[in-house]
Order: sequence, then structure tokens, then C-alpha cells
Amino acid sequence: MTKKNVLVAGATGYLGQFVVKELLSRNYNVKVLIRKKSQQEMFDGVHQFFLGDITQPETLQGICDDVDWVFTSVGITRQKDGLTYMDVDYQGNKNLLDEAVKAEVKSFLYVSAIGGNQLRHLKIFEAKERFVDDLRLSGLPYTVMRPNGFFSDMKDFLEMTKKGKAYFFGHGENKLNPIHGKDLAVVCANHLALPLGMEITAGGPDILTQNEIAQLAFDAWNQKGKFVHLPDWMRRLTLFILRSFTSPKTYGPLNSFSRWHLSTT
Repeated sequence: MTKKNVLVAGATGYLGQFVVKELLSRNYNVKVLIRKKSQQEMFDGVHQFFLGDITQPETLQGICDDVDWVFTSVGITRQKDGLTYMDVDYQGNKNLLDEAVKAEVKSFLYVSAIGGNQLRHLKIFEAKERFVDDLRLSGLPYTVMRPNGFFSDMKDFLEMTKKGKAYFFGHGENKLNPIHGKDLAVVCANHLALPLGMEITAGGPDILTQNEIAQLAFDAWNQKGKFVHLPDWMRRLTLFILRSFTSPKTYGPLNSFSRWHLSTT
């Protein structure tokens, strides 16, 4: 049986690193997209790298040649370098998709987020879901993976509670079940091999409210802590004012924070 050739974009991120390790453990040929040569040092066992910038399509020409499957978790959680969600989460992935279509790859898996289609009013999800729309119309066999948050995202709760207070808009009873990157990598690798033109939700075994996660964070700091529940209209008003009077580069990062105060279950 011929070994599959898999391109991994977003490999330097939290999930991408686990995906590379999982694919290598399955004896696949892995090609990793990197922006700088020095990033090669992050990967043991990878022998094929493609140097390019996903936001610059001219640097991606031929990236999918001889590739069977494409995995991408490319996206930005903190806007920097003057790039917006639309520049990276949408157009960057679209540049990669265009190359995949030209090469007629056999499978394309994109990692978005659970409930993203219902959160298009937030800039980050507007960009992600616009790409999902294009992927559906691409003609390629595809899978959209929708995790309900990563373990790494929970560091936001840890930082918030460091000084003894947890702030929430609303009641703090919205639920989520974050998943470890290693576990999600297994799910992604399974669906790369079986693209069904569908969307898959994935989460960890423990379903917790925001209040419960904050309590775990307080426990980690070995302190009692205080919960502060703010009326949700304050969040909505703040975002409205920022959208009206600032640029997406200013209010965009707050969209990610706002995500945790919306029900995703």
C-alpha cells in the first residue's frame, strides 16, 4: 500500500503540532508549511518542508503537488503584524484551497469552531465561515472539524483568576467541553482518511460551565476567589461602541473573548 502524502498548514500552532506527530505515528509522509527556515527545528521526523506565506499566494505555487491530503488549522487568535482575520482565516486558507483544487487532492480538512455559523456577527467567525462556504463549493472531498475549545484556551481563565476574581457577562452557566490537542489530532487524522463532505463536532469528556472552569482555576491558584457576574448588555454595548468607532484591528481580539460568554452547546 502506497503511503499517503499529507500537507499540514498551521503546524506550528497548538493543534498542528499534535497533528504532525499523529500523522507520523501512522507512517504517513508529512509535508509541513513553514514561514521561516528556523521553524524546521520544531519538528522531529519531518523531512519535507515548504517555505511560504499563506497570505501571499505567489509563495504557495506548487505546494500541493504530489499531496493526497491537506490539513489546515491556520488562523489567528491575537491579531498582529497588521493582519486581520479576513487576511488569514479566510484569504490565507482560500489561497491554500486554490492550490489544492489545482492539484486535485483527495481530501481537505479545515478546523473551524463549534457554532461558528451562528456567530458570523463576530469578525473571527465571519472569516472562518466564509472559508467554510468556499470549501463546500470547491468540489473537493472535505471535512470541517468543529472543536468546542482547546485545553490551551483555558489559560485565559487561569490568567483572569490570577488576582482572585473571575469576571463573566451573564450568569456564567454556559457550558463547554474543551478537548486536548492530542485527542483532537486523532479525530482529525481519522477523518482525513475518510472525508465525507461533512462537519464534525468534537469535545472532551468533561462538560463544564464557565463558573466551574473558573473554580478549577481558583483551585489551581490555591485561593477562594470571587465571582463577578456582569449584565450581558454591557458586553453587547461595549462591542457595539468598539465596532462603531474603532478599526477591526482594535476590536477584533475582543471578539475572541466574547466567544466564551456565548452559549456553544
